[in-house]
Amino acid sequence: MVRKVRLVSGLLLLLFVLTHFLNHSLGLVSLEAMERARTPFVFLWRSIPGSVVLYLSLLTHLLLALWSLYERRSFRLRNVDWLQLILGFSIPLLLVIHILGTRISNSVYGVEDNYLYELMILFVFKPERGLLQILLLMLVWLHAMIGLHQWLRLKASYRRLQWLAFSVALLIPTLAIAGVGVAARDVRRLAEDPAWFDGMIAHLGFLSDERVDLLLRAENWILATLGLAVLAVLCARPLREALRRRQGVFKIKYPDGKQVRIIKGTTILEASRQAAIPHASVCGGRGRCSTCRVHVVSGLEVLPPASIEEMKVLSRLKAGENVRLACQTRPEGDCAIVPLLAAGITPEGVAHGGDYRQGQEREVVVLFADLRGFTTISEDKLPYDVVFILNRYFAAMGEAIEGSGGYVDKFIGDGVMALFGLEEGRDEACRSALAATRAMARALEGLNEHLQLELSAPLRIGIGLHFGPAIVGEMGHGMTRHLTAVGDTVNTASRLEGMTKEFGVQLIMSHDVGEIAGLAGDFELREITLRGRSEPLRVRLIPDAQAL
Repeated sequence: MVRKVRLVSGLLLLLFVLTHFLNHSLGLVSLEAMERARTPFVFLWRSIPGSVVLYLSLLTHLLLALWSLYERRSFRLRNVDWLQLILGFSIPLLLVIHILGTRISNSVYGVEDNYLYELMILFVFKPERGLLQILLLMLVWLHAMIGLHQWLRLKASYRRLQWLAFSVALLIPTLAIAGVGVAARDVRRLAEDPAWFDGMIAHLGFLSDERVDLLLRAENWILATLGLAVLAVLCARPLREALRRRQGVFKIKYPDGKQVRIIKGTTILEASRQAAIPHASVCGGRGRCSTCRVHVVSGLEVLPPASIEEMKVLSRLKAGENVRLACQTRPEGDCAIVPLLAAGITPEGVAHGGDYRQGQEREVVVLFADLRGFTTISEDKLPYDVVFILNRYFAAMGEAIEGSGGYVDKFIGDGVMALFGLEEGRDEACRSALAATRAMARALEGLNEHLQLELSAPLRIGIGLHFGPAIVGEMGHGMTRHLTAVGDTVNTASRLEGMTKEFGVQLIMSHDVGEIAGLAGDFELREITLRGRSEPLRVRLIPDAQAL
């Protein structure tokens, strides 16, 4: 609820800033255009409902920022979070005097704080204040855009339009600052005329020195109060830690044997950050992305029940009972956990990875391919030549597989393993696999033509295809962790590839692959017995995959 209220208050403040900036940008047209557009702006935001919404949002956003500062267990933050935090608490330093000089002066002293009045003060009487005001515009907008990006970055529609959004985010403050600059230049030129200047001084009714001093003292009091509030929060944090430490200290065990001691109220994600243990968290620990989820190895009984919001995320993932979101789970005893996603996962990885990265049984088509006789070909080659040829071969095969909608699992020696069906149904997966084998055969033929002067004999390939259930997920350790598949379907595809030598063909596929894909052509059908299988397997023998 706190996050939702902070989001809503931030969006309302962004709406105010956006309309303000658009009004500023009209200075590129004329000062009169700025003043005309200011009328609906004032009507909206200085009406009683508009004022209540604006200042309640401002106060709420500030108080929730202080609460977030108090609740934070660790200051091990991402760079973007540090920037957001610093911007958020620096904005009031520049904003207070602006509010006092405009809205408060208008309400208390009846000052007509139009654009001419403000530009005279900021760029004629106090040019240094004008520069600070431009700095305020940039800080406010940057703070707002970081928050908006953090909120939207997991949404697919936003990622598709991200460059357009970035362009708009860059254009709006640029136009606003340019509009203020052009209008300020025009006012400074007008102020060079003594008659105009004296007339404006009498007409606008600037505040007396006594009232200006009063506003400056009010600014100092307000900033001092804000400073004391921040200091009080920072001082309250150690007291909170001491009180919670008296309620007990617990241990969280990680897969590498590392243990982190925490106090009650600390989330698993905060524990990872305190100990500088890499832990995925694309949304920054806001319970939106699910990338921080962990497998609870032991101590499930000491974890409080998942909240409604956490349950929504876990239900969407179809996660097991021993899977929890690290950013939402606060252990009340010793436990052991294993993070399920790589620490370096990106929003794009979240979008394209799908739930199967956590570990699922899926029906997939597995492709194995291996070069025939390459050891003999490479015997009279220099190491550089062998690497050059293999890299050209891997590039050709990889492009053929990915171009047909497959996923290159790994390159093994001079072999390739690929998966089809991670994102699509079985019919499309089988058709994509056949298209990939055809494309691989064509690519190999083109590669042989290109490398005919480098090779003593053409490169030949054997391919095995099999469809069936496999366990799919991210497996491995550290930098070698990647998406792969294991199970009988994988083993069968590998053995079919190996049998292409025995039958002297380029491709052997299980009969199911061709049937599901609607394979056309009269290709030899055989029943063969594979090692590790008790029943024979019906397969299709394809001498040349280009004939598919």
